[in-house]
Amino acid sequence: MKESKRRYLEQELSLGEPMGEVSGFRVRPGMFDLNGAVALQNAISFTVHTHMGTACELLLFHRGEDEPYAVLPFPEEYKIGDVYSMIVYDLDIKDMEYAYRVDGPYQPEKGLLFDKKNILLDPYACAVAGQRIWGEEKVGAYHARVVKSTFDWGDMPQSKKEMSDLIIYELHVRGFTKHHSSKVEHPGTFAGLKEKIPYLKELGVNAVELMPIFEFDETMNAREIDGRKLLDYWGYNSVSFFAPNTSYTSTLEYNQEGNELKELIKTLHDNGIEVILDVVFNHTAEGNEKGPVFCFKGFDNKVYYMLTPDGYYYNFSGCGNTLNCNHPIVRQIILECLRYWTVNYRIDGFRFDLASILGRHEDGTPMNMPPLLSMLAYDPLLRNVKLIAEAWDAGGMYQVGSFPAHKRWAEWNGKYRDTMRGFLKGDAWESRDATRRISGSGDMYGGFSPDYDGDYAGYNSCINFLTCHDGFTMYDLYSYNQKHNELNGWNNTDGADDNRSWNCGAEGDTDNPEVLSLRYRMIRNACATLLCSRGTPMFLAGDEFGNTQFGNNNGYCQDNEISWLDWSLLEKNKELFEFFKFMIAYRHKHLIIRKKLPDAVCGMPPLRSHGTNADIDEVPKDARTIGISFAGYDKEKGKDDIVYISVNTHWEDVSITLPRLKSGAWYLSVNTYGDGEGKYCYPEGKEVRIDAGFVMKPRSVAIFTRREF
Repeated sequence: MKESKRRYLEQELSLGEPMGEVSGFRVRPGMFDLNGAVALQNAISFTVHTHMGTACELLLFHRGEDEPYAVLPFPEEYKIGDVYSMIVYDLDIKDMEYAYRVDGPYQPEKGLLFDKKNILLDPYACAVAGQRIWGEEKVGAYHARVVKSTFDWGDMPQSKKEMSDLIIYELHVRGFTKHHSSKVEHPGTFAGLKEKIPYLKELGVNAVELMPIFEFDETMNAREIDGRKLLDYWGYNSVSFFAPNTSYTSTLEYNQEGNELKELIKTLHDNGIEVILDVVFNHTAEGNEKGPVFCFKGFDNKVYYMLTPDGYYYNFSGCGNTLNCNHPIVRQIILECLRYWTVNYRIDGFRFDLASILGRHEDGTPMNMPPLLSMLAYDPLLRNVKLIAEAWDAGGMYQVGSFPAHKRWAEWNGKYRDTMRGFLKGDAWESRDATRRISGSGDMYGGFSPDYDGDYAGYNSCINFLTCHDGFTMYDLYSYNQKHNELNGWNNTDGADDNRSWNCGAEGDTDNPEVLSLRYRMIRNACATLLCSRGTPMFLAGDEFGNTQFGNNNGYCQDNEISWLDWSLLEKNKELFEFFKFMIAYRHKHLIIRKKLPDAVCGMPPLRSHGTNADIDEVPKDARTIGISFAGYDKEKGKDDIVYISVNTHWEDVSITLPRLKSGAWYLSVNTYGDGEGKYCYPEGKEVRIDAGFVMKPRSVAIFTRREF
């Protein structure tokens, strides 16, 4: 609901006087078309629905207590269709928490789990009570609290940045500043992240993708392995879709939940940084038939989850259950959730975890035209919001390049990750695919032909990445041949085995200067290639200063130094940070890398790819050295913008011939091998002029910029 509407309702109670009494409380029928709990001037409207339930009760609790001080059955006349709604007067929201109980048939074999003993969390709860201090095990049932927001966004306009103009920085709110080396006042919180905004601005990223911040219970699957407590650290088991994780706040926010997060988002926006949320609509924390009943199961198990004919849970998420996303009721709550975060938190985009599940039918089969995906694509309130799909799921559906996009959805380009990881470490057979991935994956997303009118929006559909939370960090990608997840407690059987990594000659930690030199060069190669690829680049927080997870490629349970960023590495690897910073700035300067422009005045073709000889438009199928040139006319700058990137994965020197120019000359902007004195990049005006040929040093990337004499 819009803030303005909520405030109006809070200030103007024009609904008349109470009409009756329930359990000693003055009541009247509520606002049936507004889900959840809405604070009015001297009352609260409670609205909830159940399709198969036969009766519903509202439970009121004093703050922090397990037993309700009042139970209010909804009168039958307070029900329209499947919706119960009741306004209750004279409640103290500062002292009050609430929940529901729903009665109905209990027939598990038919998917019906109604049990009046179950205390149920409001699916539309804007704040979840009872879990405040990170890592403390939850006791008792989930309760909700009523939020009465006073946050003022002012006249802040919605960001209009194009997807292809973003540089996305993926981070975990807690892990970003929890390590003592972060030196923030509020480590591991929204406030701690806010303290690091000057750093983000210096780095040059203009979008942060926050790993799940919806309320989740990190202690749900807590274990102890070798004296170390393991938690659900990542947060991919949602408890509530509308409530921020209050254990990420630095202070208690009773009835003002979300203000610290809103202050973070506003400050990020003030600094030109968009906010993308990693959202999980494919499953919930209720798990399978052995899991708890605290929300959706108790309201309408058969509606909210995909069930087998005998009442068991389909598990396309790999987490025990699968949300029944294309049921009309579930579609509604997902849409309302995204609208809520867009309006009340000014979120700029959403990345959908295991998004292929969003395209499955109630029986789990893939749908040709999933109604949920089209509804989100064409919703007016979400019109300018980025929609990003992780276009696969744990049930074997892989849709990278074929996700139903409606010209609105972008994808995590898993093929970019796999191809470029392989090629950069020396898999020469990946060379032709590598040129396609650097060029924007036009074979999957179109975008090169002016007549292309397919389902995708060209470069705006392609999120390129080499690293993310799920897998090796960039430092570990070049420090380990194998994953090392022993501390996760599963005998190193969890996590991906196909990492396409290379330890550069020594597994893990080493003091060998040659190995270390090669590792940092490989990271520079990866960075330079990613930032010079068409599409939207994304990298994992800490990659820019060599953060390590010590070979663990599945740190979902590691709330410790394995997953926390070690900021002392920023000083140790300052040179690496400066390289990332330069490459980000270079990408911002060159529009031609990000999108197709009008033809270059000098006559150079818009896009070319080749091997060592730029005079031959062909990439050998086993090439170890490839070159890609981008050319176009930048109207804003009033001149041609031409960039050439050469990637040499060979372990020897390779001579290359640069593309011929009709005017101007090539200047060397980046050489990841360096000049022998620690210089890897050259700012504008200080580049080195290069004539027709150039010698690529072993395992290096060179970037050339065309300039007038």
